[in-house]
Amino acid sequence: MNSSELIFKLTQGSKCPFYEIGDEFKLSGNAILLGFEGENTFISTAVVRLPSSKKSCRILIGDLTNLLIQYENIDKIPDVEVDCSGCDSTVRLQPKKEKVTRPAASEEAPSKNMEIAASLLSNFSIFQSLDDYKLTDIIALLKLKKYPKGAIVIKKGDPARNLYIILSGAVHVLDENDVCLSTLRKGDVFGEMSLISGDAVGATIKVAEAASIVYLSGEDFKNVLNKVSSVQTYLTRILAQRLAASNVMRAEEIASGMSGQLSELSVLELLQALHLSQKTGVLTLTFSEGTAVLYLREGNLIEATYQDLEAREAIYEAIKQKEGRFKFSPHLPDDYKDAPIIGPMMEMLLETSRRIDEENSEVD
Repeated sequence: MNSSELIFKLTQGSKCPFYEIGDEFKLSGNAILLGFEGENTFISTAVVRLPSSKKSCRILIGDLTNLLIQYENIDKIPDVEVDCSGCDSTVRLQPKKEKVTRPAASEEAPSKNMEIAASLLSNFSIFQSLDDYKLTDIIALLKLKKYPKGAIVIKKGDPARNLYIILSGAVHVLDENDVCLSTLRKGDVFGEMSLISGDAVGATIKVAEAASIVYLSGEDFKNVLNKVSSVQTYLTRILAQRLAASNVMRAEEIASGMSGQLSELSVLELLQALHLSQKTGVLTLTFSEGTAVLYLREGNLIEATYQDLEAREAIYEAIKQKEGRFKFSPHLPDDYKDAPIIGPMMEMLLETSRRIDEENSEVD
Protein backbone atom coordinates (compact mmCIF):
# COMPACT_ATOMS: atom_id res chain seq x y z
CA MET A 1 0.00 0.00 0.00
CA ASN A 2 1.35 3.44 -0.84
CA SER A 3 0.71 6.90 0.55
CA SER A 4 1.76 10.44 -0.44
CA GLU A 5 4.85 12.31 0.65
CA LEU A 6 5.61 16.01 0.25
CA ILE A 7 9.31 16.79 -0.19
CA PHE A 8 10.89 19.93 1.29
CA LYS A 9 14.37 21.02 0.18
CA LEU A 10 16.67 23.18 2.30
CA THR A 11 17.34 26.29 0.18
CA GLN A 12 18.79 28.62 2.81
CA GLY A 13 20.99 27.60 5.71
CA SER A 14 23.63 29.30 7.81
CA LYS A 15 25.20 28.12 11.07
CA CYS A 16 22.90 25.08 11.19
CA PRO A 17 24.68 22.33 13.18
CA PHE A 18 22.74 19.50 11.47
CA TYR A 19 21.89 20.21 7.84
CA GLU A 20 23.18 21.88 4.69
CA ILE A 21 21.72 23.38 1.53
CA GLY A 22 20.26 20.70 -0.73
CA ASP A 23 19.17 18.35 2.06
CA GLU A 24 15.65 16.98 1.59
CA PHE A 25 12.95 16.25 4.17
CA LYS A 26 9.91 14.10 3.39
CA LEU A 27 6.58 14.67 5.14
CA SER A 28 3.64 12.24 5.09
CA GLY A 29 0.58 11.31 7.16
CA ASN A 30 -2.59 13.02 8.38
CA ALA A 31 -3.79 15.07 11.32
CA ILE A 32 -7.24 14.08 12.61
CA LEU A 33 -9.45 15.50 15.34
CA LEU A 34 -11.65 12.72 16.69
CA GLY A 35 -14.84 13.60 18.53
CA PHE A 36 -15.92 10.79 20.82
CA GLU A 37 -19.09 11.51 22.78
CA GLY A 38 -18.22 15.11 23.51
CA GLU A 39 -14.51 14.48 24.10
CA ASN A 40 -12.14 15.98 21.53
CA THR A 41 -9.09 13.83 20.92
CA PHE A 42 -6.46 14.99 18.45
CA ILE A 43 -4.15 12.54 16.74
CA SER A 44 -1.38 13.09 14.21
CA THR A 45 0.06 10.37 12.02
CA ALA A 46 2.85 12.63 10.76
CA VAL A 47 6.04 10.95 9.58
CA VAL A 48 9.11 13.12 8.85
CA ARG A 49 11.92 11.43 6.95
CA LEU A 50 15.28 13.16 7.45
CA PRO A 51 18.30 13.27 5.13
CA SER A 52 20.22 10.02 5.27
CA SER A 53 22.87 9.73 8.02
CA LYS A 54 21.99 13.17 9.45
CA LYS A 55 21.13 13.88 13.09
CA SER A 56 17.58 14.66 14.17
CA CYS A 57 16.56 18.25 14.90
CA ARG A 58 13.37 17.92 16.90
CA ILE A 59 12.56 21.60 16.46
CA LEU A 60 12.55 21.36 12.67
CA ILE A 61 10.61 18.10 12.85
CA GLY A 62 8.05 19.92 15.00
CA ASP A 63 7.80 22.76 12.48
CA LEU A 64 7.00 20.31 9.66
CA THR A 65 4.53 18.41 11.84
CA ASN A 66 2.74 21.65 12.74
CA LEU A 67 2.35 22.37 9.03
CA LEU A 68 0.51 19.07 8.60
CA ILE A 69 -1.64 19.81 11.65
CA GLN A 70 -2.57 23.20 10.22
CA TYR A 71 -3.76 21.79 6.87
CA GLU A 72 -4.95 18.31 8.08
CA ASN A 73 -3.42 16.26 5.26
CA ILE A 74 -0.68 16.32 2.63
CA ASP A 75 -2.98 17.14 -0.28
CA LYS A 76 -4.13 20.40 1.33
CA ILE A 77 -0.66 21.83 2.05
CA PRO A 78 -0.01 24.77 -0.33
CA ASP A 79 3.35 25.96 -1.65
CA VAL A 80 4.64 27.50 1.58
CA GLU A 81 8.18 27.89 2.83
CA VAL A 82 9.06 26.64 6.29
CA ASP A 83 11.51 28.51 8.53
CA CYS A 84 13.08 26.64 11.40
CA SER A 85 11.91 28.15 14.71
CA GLY A 86 14.95 26.87 16.58
CA CYS A 87 18.43 28.24 17.23
CA ASP A 88 20.11 31.34 15.83
CA SER A 89 20.80 29.70 12.50
CA THR A 90 18.78 30.57 9.39
CA VAL A 91 17.14 27.51 7.88
CA ARG A 92 14.44 27.68 5.22
CA LEU A 93 12.74 24.76 3.47
CA GLN A 94 11.10 25.11 0.07
CA PRO A 95 8.49 22.50 -0.97
CA LYS A 96 9.14 20.71 -4.23
CA LYS A 97 6.25 20.82 -6.67
CA GLU A 98 5.67 17.10 -7.08
CA LYS A 99 4.40 14.62 -4.54
CA VAL A 100 5.77 11.07 -4.51
CA THR A 101 4.67 7.72 -3.17
CA ARG A 102 6.59 5.94 -0.47
CA PRO A 103 6.76 2.31 0.61
CA ALA A 104 4.10 1.10 3.02
CA ALA A 105 4.61 2.12 6.63
CA SER A 106 4.43 -1.53 7.62
CA GLU A 107 8.06 -1.89 6.58
CA GLU A 108 9.08 0.23 9.55
CA ALA A 109 8.16 0.49 13.20
CA PRO A 110 5.16 2.83 13.66
CA SER A 111 5.71 6.22 15.28
CA LYS A 112 4.32 6.96 18.73
CA ASN A 113 1.54 9.09 17.25
CA MET A 114 0.53 6.29 14.92
CA GLU A 115 0.44 3.89 17.84
CA ILE A 116 -1.97 6.24 19.62
CA ALA A 117 -4.12 6.55 16.50
CA ALA A 118 -4.13 2.80 16.05
CA SER A 119 -5.19 2.30 19.66
CA LEU A 120 -8.12 4.69 19.22
CA LEU A 121 -9.37 3.41 15.88
CA SER A 122 -8.86 -0.26 16.71
CA ASN A 123 -12.08 0.04 18.74
CA PHE A 124 -14.01 0.30 15.47
CA SER A 125 -15.34 -3.02 14.20
CA ILE A 126 -13.79 -2.73 10.75
CA PHE A 127 -10.30 -2.41 12.25
CA GLN A 128 -10.47 -4.80 15.20
CA SER A 129 -8.82 -7.74 13.47
CA LEU A 130 -5.85 -5.78 12.10
CA ASP A 131 -2.38 -5.80 13.64
CA ASP A 132 -0.71 -2.46 14.46
CA TYR A 133 1.36 -2.27 11.30
CA LYS A 134 -1.56 -2.84 8.91
CA LEU A 135 -3.75 -0.47 10.91
CA THR A 136 -1.25 2.41 10.87
CA ASP A 137 -0.81 1.87 7.13
CA ILE A 138 -4.55 2.44 6.64
CA ILE A 139 -4.77 5.34 9.10
CA ALA A 140 -2.16 7.24 7.10
CA LEU A 141 -4.55 7.20 4.13
CA LEU A 142 -7.64 8.51 5.96
CA LYS A 143 -8.98 12.03 5.53
CA LEU A 144 -11.38 13.79 7.89
CA LYS A 145 -14.45 15.89 7.11
CA LYS A 146 -17.00 17.39 9.50
CA TYR A 147 -20.67 17.70 8.50
CA PRO A 148 -23.43 19.83 10.07
CA LYS A 149 -26.91 18.44 10.68
CA GLY A 150 -28.86 18.21 7.43
CA ALA A 151 -25.82 17.98 5.16
CA ILE A 152 -25.77 15.43 2.33
CA VAL A 153 -22.67 13.24 2.41
CA ILE A 154 -23.45 11.25 -0.74
CA LYS A 155 -26.54 11.28 -2.95
CA LYS A 156 -28.34 8.38 -4.60
CA GLY A 157 -27.17 8.13 -8.21
CA ASP A 158 -23.79 9.78 -7.62
CA PRO A 159 -20.67 7.93 -8.82
CA ALA A 160 -18.91 5.92 -6.10
CA ARG A 161 -15.80 7.67 -4.80
CA ASN A 162 -15.01 6.86 -1.16
CA LEU A 163 -15.47 4.49 1.78
CA TYR A 164 -16.80 6.41 4.82
CA ILE A 165 -16.40 5.61 8.53
CA ILE A 166 -18.41 7.56 11.14
CA LEU A 167 -16.31 8.80 14.06
CA SER A 168 -19.10 10.67 15.83
CA GLY A 169 -22.67 11.80 15.17
CA ALA A 170 -25.27 9.97 13.08
CA VAL A 171 -26.55 9.77 9.50
CA HIS A 172 -29.80 8.61 7.92
CA VAL A 173 -29.89 6.26 4.92
CA LEU A 174 -32.66 7.55 2.63
CA ASP A 175 -34.38 6.05 -0.40
CA GLU A 176 -35.46 7.98 -3.50
CA ASN A 177 -38.54 9.25 -1.62
CA ASP A 178 -36.48 10.51 1.34
CA VAL A 179 -37.81 7.70 3.53
CA CYS A 180 -35.33 6.70 6.23
CA LEU A 181 -34.24 3.09 5.71
CA SER A 182 -31.80 2.99 8.63
CA THR A 183 -29.61 5.14 10.88
CA LEU A 184 -25.82 4.74 11.06
CA ARG A 185 -23.70 5.86 14.03
CA LYS A 186 -20.16 5.81 15.43
CA GLY A 187 -18.12 2.99 13.92
CA ASP A 188 -20.54 2.29 11.06
CA VAL A 189 -19.29 2.15 7.48
CA PHE A 190 -20.99 3.20 4.23
CA GLY A 191 -20.16 3.67 0.55
CA GLU A 192 -18.36 0.34 0.26
CA MET A 193 -20.89 -1.55 -1.86
CA SER A 194 -20.86 0.97 -4.71
CA LEU A 195 -17.07 0.89 -4.73
CA ILE A 196 -17.06 -2.90 -4.97
CA SER A 197 -19.74 -3.12 -7.67
CA GLY A 198 -18.80 -0.03 -9.67
CA ASP A 199 -22.46 1.02 -9.67
CA ALA A 200 -23.76 4.46 -8.70
CA VAL A 201 -24.53 5.17 -5.04
CA GLY A 202 -27.69 3.28 -4.09
CA ALA A 203 -29.01 5.54 -1.30
CA THR A 204 -28.69 9.10 -0.06
CA ILE A 205 -26.77 9.64 3.19
CA LYS A 206 -28.02 12.65 5.16
CA VAL A 207 -26.53 13.85 8.46
CA ALA A 208 -28.98 13.38 11.35
CA GLU A 209 -26.61 14.68 14.05
CA ALA A 210 -23.49 16.80 13.40
CA ALA A 211 -20.92 14.22 12.38
CA SER A 212 -17.18 13.72 12.04
CA ILE A 213 -16.47 11.25 9.24
CA VAL A 214 -13.20 9.90 7.92
CA TYR A 215 -13.01 8.58 4.40
CA LEU A 216 -10.75 6.43 2.26
CA SER A 217 -10.52 7.02 -1.48
CA GLY A 218 -11.90 4.34 -3.74
CA GLU A 219 -8.45 3.46 -5.08
CA ASP A 220 -6.96 3.10 -1.59
CA PHE A 221 -10.02 1.15 -0.43
CA LYS A 222 -9.59 -1.44 -3.17
CA ASN A 223 -5.89 -1.75 -2.40
CA VAL A 224 -6.80 -2.44 1.24
CA LEU A 225 -9.39 -5.05 0.24
CA ASN A 226 -6.97 -6.81 -2.08
CA LYS A 227 -4.29 -7.03 0.62
CA VAL A 228 -6.16 -7.42 3.91
CA SER A 229 -8.39 -10.49 4.08
CA SER A 230 -9.88 -9.55 7.47
CA VAL A 231 -11.38 -6.37 5.97
CA GLN A 232 -12.96 -8.49 3.23
CA THR A 233 -14.47 -10.73 5.90
CA TYR A 234 -15.83 -7.75 7.84
CA LEU A 235 -17.46 -6.22 4.76
CA THR A 236 -18.98 -9.55 3.78
CA ARG A 237 -20.61 -9.71 7.20
CA ILE A 238 -22.06 -6.19 7.19
CA LEU A 239 -23.33 -6.62 3.64
CA ALA A 240 -25.17 -9.72 4.74
CA GLN A 241 -26.63 -7.85 7.72
CA ARG A 242 -27.88 -5.03 5.52
CA LEU A 243 -29.41 -7.40 3.03
CA ALA A 244 -31.03 -9.29 5.88
CA ALA A 245 -32.60 -6.08 7.12
CA SER A 246 -33.81 -4.69 3.80
CA ASN A 247 -33.99 -7.48 1.22
CA VAL A 248 -35.28 -10.57 3.03
CA MET A 249 -38.67 -10.47 1.34
CA ARG A 250 -37.02 -9.87 -2.01
CA ALA A 251 -34.62 -12.78 -1.46
CA GLU A 252 -37.51 -15.09 -0.56
CA GLU A 253 -39.46 -14.01 -3.64
CA ILE A 254 -36.45 -14.67 -5.86
CA ALA A 255 -35.84 -18.03 -4.22
CA SER A 256 -39.46 -19.02 -4.88
CA GLY A 257 -39.05 -18.57 -8.62
CA MET A 258 -39.30 -14.83 -9.14
CA SER A 259 -38.49 -13.23 -12.50
CA GLY A 260 -38.03 -9.61 -13.45
CA GLN A 261 -36.02 -6.86 -15.14
CA LEU A 262 -32.33 -6.25 -14.39
CA SER A 263 -33.02 -2.51 -14.50
CA GLU A 264 -34.94 -3.03 -11.23
CA LEU A 265 -32.57 -5.53 -9.63
CA SER A 266 -28.96 -5.85 -10.83
CA VAL A 267 -27.05 -9.11 -11.26
CA LEU A 268 -24.90 -8.11 -8.29
CA GLU A 269 -27.95 -7.60 -6.05
CA LEU A 270 -29.42 -10.91 -7.19
CA LEU A 271 -26.25 -12.78 -6.30
CA GLN A 272 -26.03 -11.04 -2.93
CA ALA A 273 -29.60 -11.89 -2.06
CA LEU A 274 -29.26 -15.52 -3.10
CA HIS A 275 -25.93 -15.84 -1.29
CA LEU A 276 -27.37 -14.31 1.88
CA SER A 277 -30.41 -16.60 1.91
CA GLN A 278 -28.23 -19.64 1.07
CA LYS A 279 -30.54 -20.66 -1.76
CA THR A 280 -30.06 -23.55 -4.17
CA GLY A 281 -31.16 -23.39 -7.78
CA VAL A 282 -30.50 -21.94 -11.24
CA LEU A 283 -30.37 -18.23 -12.09
CA THR A 284 -31.00 -17.55 -15.78
CA LEU A 285 -30.03 -14.11 -17.13
CA THR A 286 -31.22 -13.10 -20.58
CA PHE A 287 -29.25 -10.29 -22.27
CA SER A 288 -29.41 -8.86 -25.78
CA GLU A 289 -26.20 -10.72 -26.68
CA GLY A 290 -27.06 -14.07 -25.15
CA THR A 291 -28.10 -15.98 -22.04
CA ALA A 292 -26.06 -16.59 -18.89
CA VAL A 293 -26.87 -19.53 -16.62
CA LEU A 294 -25.58 -19.55 -13.04
CA TYR A 295 -25.90 -22.58 -10.76
CA LEU A 296 -25.99 -22.09 -6.98
CA ARG A 297 -25.88 -24.48 -4.04
CA GLU A 298 -26.62 -23.08 -0.58
CA GLY A 299 -25.85 -19.58 -1.83
CA ASN A 300 -22.52 -20.45 -3.45
CA LEU A 301 -21.82 -20.37 -7.16
CA ILE A 302 -20.79 -23.79 -8.46
CA GLU A 303 -21.02 -23.26 -12.23
CA ALA A 304 -21.67 -20.45 -14.70
CA THR A 305 -21.87 -20.20 -18.49
CA TYR A 306 -22.31 -17.22 -20.79
CA GLN A 307 -21.74 -17.33 -24.55
CA ASP A 308 -18.49 -19.37 -24.81
CA LEU A 309 -17.31 -18.45 -21.29
CA GLU A 310 -17.43 -20.54 -18.13
CA ALA A 311 -16.97 -20.17 -14.35
CA ARG A 312 -15.38 -16.87 -13.22
CA GLU A 313 -15.14 -15.39 -16.72
CA ALA A 314 -18.85 -16.00 -17.29
CA ILE A 315 -19.71 -14.46 -13.89
CA TYR A 316 -17.54 -11.43 -14.61
CA GLU A 317 -19.21 -10.74 -17.96
CA ALA A 318 -22.70 -11.33 -16.55
CA ILE A 319 -22.23 -8.86 -13.69
CA LYS A 320 -21.19 -6.19 -16.20
CA GLN A 321 -24.57 -6.37 -17.95
CA LYS A 322 -27.10 -3.71 -16.92
CA GLU A 323 -30.09 -4.52 -19.14
CA GLY A 324 -32.04 -7.75 -19.54
CA ARG A 325 -34.26 -10.16 -17.64
CA PHE A 326 -33.68 -12.66 -14.85
CA LYS A 327 -35.44 -15.79 -13.62
CA PHE A 328 -34.56 -17.99 -10.66
CA SER A 329 -35.67 -21.62 -10.44
CA PRO A 330 -35.27 -23.23 -6.98
CA HIS A 331 -34.26 -26.60 -8.44
CA LEU A 332 -30.69 -27.77 -9.08
CA PRO A 333 -29.99 -30.56 -11.60
CA ASP A 334 -28.55 -33.72 -10.04
CA ASP A 335 -25.31 -33.32 -12.01
CA TYR A 336 -24.44 -30.19 -10.01
CA LYS A 337 -25.38 -31.26 -6.49
CA ASP A 338 -21.84 -32.35 -5.58
CA ALA A 339 -19.90 -29.86 -7.71
CA PRO A 340 -17.24 -27.71 -5.94
CA ILE A 341 -17.84 -23.98 -5.53
CA ILE A 342 -16.14 -21.63 -8.01
CA GLY A 343 -14.82 -19.36 -5.27
CA PRO A 344 -15.75 -17.02 -2.38
CA MET A 345 -18.45 -14.54 -3.41
CA MET A 346 -16.65 -11.42 -2.08
CA GLU A 347 -13.43 -12.39 -3.80
CA MET A 348 -15.22 -12.68 -7.14
CA LEU A 349 -16.97 -9.34 -6.67
CA LEU A 350 -13.64 -7.64 -5.91
CA GLU A 351 -12.07 -9.21 -8.96
CA THR A 352 -14.97 -7.98 -11.09
CA SER A 353 -14.61 -4.46 -9.72
CA ARG A 354 -10.86 -4.44 -10.33
CA ARG A 355 -11.21 -5.63 -13.91
CA ILE A 356 -13.96 -3.11 -14.71
CA ASP A 357 -11.73 -0.32 -13.36
CA GLU A 358 -8.85 -1.50 -15.54
CA GLU A 359 -11.06 -1.58 -18.63
CA ASN A 360 -12.40 1.90 -17.93
CA SER A 361 -8.84 3.19 -17.48
CA GLU A 362 -7.82 1.75 -20.85
CA VAL A 363 -10.80 3.45 -22.53
CA ASP A 364 -9.95 6.82 -20.93
